[in-house]
Amino acid sequence: MRKRDHNVLTNAASLLICGLLAGVVVAAAAFPAVAMSGLAAKAGAQTFGALPTELKVARAPQITYLLASDGKTPLATMYDENRRDVKLKDVSLFMQKAIVAAEDHQFYKHNGVDFNGVARAFVNNSSGSNAQQGASTLTMQYVRLAIAYSATHPADVVAATEDTSARKLREMRYALQIDKELSKDEILERYLNIAPFGNGAYGVYAASQVYFGKPPSKLDIQESALLAGLVKAPTAYDPTTTSGYDDAVGRRNYVIQNMVTIGAITQAQADEAKQIKLKVNHKRTPNGCVAANVRSWGFFCDYFYRWWMGQETFGATTYDRERRLKSGGYTITTTLDKQAQTAADKAVRNHLSESSKAARMVAVVEPGTGRVRAVAVNRNFKLDDPDHPQNKISSDPRKAKKGIRGNYPNTVIPLVTGGPGITGYQAGSTFKIFTLVAALEKGYPLSYTINAQPQFKSEYIIDSGNPAACAGTHFYCPQNASKAMAGVHNMWSGFGFSVNTYFIPLQQQVGAENVVKAAEKLGITFRASNDAKFAATKDAAHQWGAFSLGVSQTTPLELANAYATLAADGKYCEPIPVQEIRSPDGEKLDIANPRCEQRISTQVARAAVDAARCPLGDSSSTSQCKTGTARNVHGIVDAPVAGKSGTTDKDKTSALVAMTKQYAVAGIMADPDWPQTNQRMGHDVPNGINPAVYETLRDAMKGKDRKNFTPPSGKIVEGDQRSIPDVKCLSIDAAKSRLRGAGFEPVVGTSKVPSECPADTAAGTSPDRRTIKGGVVLIEVSNGQGGPKPGTTTGPGTVFPPPNGNGRGPRPRG
Repeated sequence: MRKRDHNVLTNAASLLICGLLAGVVVAAAAFPAVAMSGLAAKAGAQTFGALPTELKVARAPQITYLLASDGKTPLATMYDENRRDVKLKDVSLFMQKAIVAAEDHQFYKHNGVDFNGVARAFVNNSSGSNAQQGASTLTMQYVRLAIAYSATHPADVVAATEDTSARKLREMRYALQIDKELSKDEILERYLNIAPFGNGAYGVYAASQVYFGKPPSKLDIQESALLAGLVKAPTAYDPTTTSGYDDAVGRRNYVIQNMVTIGAITQAQADEAKQIKLKVNHKRTPNGCVAANVRSWGFFCDYFYRWWMGQETFGATTYDRERRLKSGGYTITTTLDKQAQTAADKAVRNHLSESSKAARMVAVVEPGTGRVRAVAVNRNFKLDDPDHPQNKISSDPRKAKKGIRGNYPNTVIPLVTGGPGITGYQAGSTFKIFTLVAALEKGYPLSYTINAQPQFKSEYIIDSGNPAACAGTHFYCPQNASKAMAGVHNMWSGFGFSVNTYFIPLQQQVGAENVVKAAEKLGITFRASNDAKFAATKDAAHQWGAFSLGVSQTTPLELANAYATLAADGKYCEPIPVQEIRSPDGEKLDIANPRCEQRISTQVARAAVDAARCPLGDSSSTSQCKTGTARNVHGIVDAPVAGKSGTTDKDKTSALVAMTKQYAVAGIMADPDWPQTNQRMGHDVPNGINPAVYETLRDAMKGKDRKNFTPPSGKIVEGDQRSIPDVKCLSIDAAKSRLRGAGFEPVVGTSKVPSECPADTAAGTSPDRRTIKGGVVLIEVSNGQGGPKPGTTTGPGTVFPPPNGNGRGPRPRG
């Protein structure tokens, strides 16, 4: 602020005269007869001199802009008042002159208070005229608005606008002080940014956008006059209404003529401007996520909003946080990747309408930063109109009987990211990744073998009446989706085939509590109350027998971020929807920075990813993949990929995770309204979950580098390798004894192989040279009908029976 010279009167004289006139004018307005007495003038001068001079001004509410990650594409706007401050240099000169012509002809001549105007008001108000005058200058009007916006209590707002002598005196006193401290241009700029223009527009920037769809620098004479005329009575002169249009034109023309009076334009310019037919946009600025720039982006916007409301940095209470968001004037660059989001929006709707009971939900996370790049579901982000509802009757039979409508096609529920009312969905065998991580952390290598039986009798105790219990017992006994999946498997093949009877024994050896802990480290939160009880204590988690089969609830966002952590070599990053937040002054807030920490060792993470390449048809220099449940993903995405598919009982949900080094995409298909649905959720069918995931990843990766995952190294791959003793042509019992003596677990093959050894003796082993200490060694049984000569090998590697089916199907529940 700078001081200016005052040519009209000295400051002392200004205060004295203003005080005297204020007393008279106020008295005239309230008590015309008393106004003529000297007592009124004396009282006014005394009161005026005692008033404070320092006006504390808070910034008026500003609109907040949300942008996509490119920093340019509008996502949404949020505001309590649609206002964006602009510099006076960015406001048309016509607009600057028009507001002076409309409100204060003497603006550039007076010292904040127009003494002549005060005198005119005195004469008018004391004459008994019905039309009362207040003699407010632009500076005084600014003071009134500034006091209201700086108020911290509703009563202060009322005091700032009520028609009382105290208010008028206070405005005059502050106006004189402000006129000393600010230049006329500074006062005019502040006024133009704070004044209300109607139709939700506050300040000249918002007004020029709402009424004319252009920045204030582009306003012409008649547009400027229209806006300047609105300030006096925005509702009465509203040009967007039939009743207000003619009055608005009349008021506009009045201001145009006043612009001639103050010398801002010529009469010829005025006559031309008056002839222009008034045309306005009547386009209110969209507000909130339901009015997002792209309809389907509302779900991402809502995720951002919920994230903001959870950040204590923005206020101690949710009320404070919301006020700061909607009045802070921030420019927020979100993490929404236009290419990925557009791909996801298209993929979730392909062959599945928004009116489907089944929700295809997809989340995309960037490994290494936690930045959420896309959130999509085949729903409209909008509130269903209760008077004209579009939503179908709920799929839940209990609700349907009561006529309650479901959440399709319209909803604002956070289906993809979780929140109130959404604890998540079962993601099936995608959870086997946590068992794999826990085992690797315990020192089990990728090559660790287990002889997976058609059915595994575990030590986990469940209700004896549970279908997943072994007949006549209370032990949990999982089976596989196909009998052909039984056999000797290591982590690569067990994960690729999705073999239940490999992973439940592995979980039992590692400890279910450690598997649950691994899931927590990777970001699984256990929102459902029953899940939370299991996860709450070590003892409870130890008995969570079916955990590896994905019986816990999660969301696509959690699942994508868990896998993204592994793609980032074990660096966990909190999911975040923002990459930059700037205040109206351009200050950058640190809260948008990624929040990451190393939660899984680099080698464990790389080993887990190495196994996770198998289900999607990919492999590395170290992996021993044989087949996978979603093998076509690698070819479709055309990049190094890793992930896992998952299914639950009777296909009530289906899931797929597919990731590259740049994006982790997780999709879950379910009926959010009725989890016990009788609808089967598909996988690799046009309206299933797989296309929604791999099409999203494929299109997100267009134009991106093909980065490879780093393979693991060291003992985590092969473990502590030991030589396998030769058992050829020994009896089966002798072969088993020799293998046990060497520290291996012998398993006898169920089918016979050609061999020159006598029938029913050992033809050899698989593997036949070396394997992990304590590992499973398959004894091949000879059929006695020739084959490899004694002393030759049957080749390295473990026998992996071909799968019958795609690894999906019913999952025994525990």
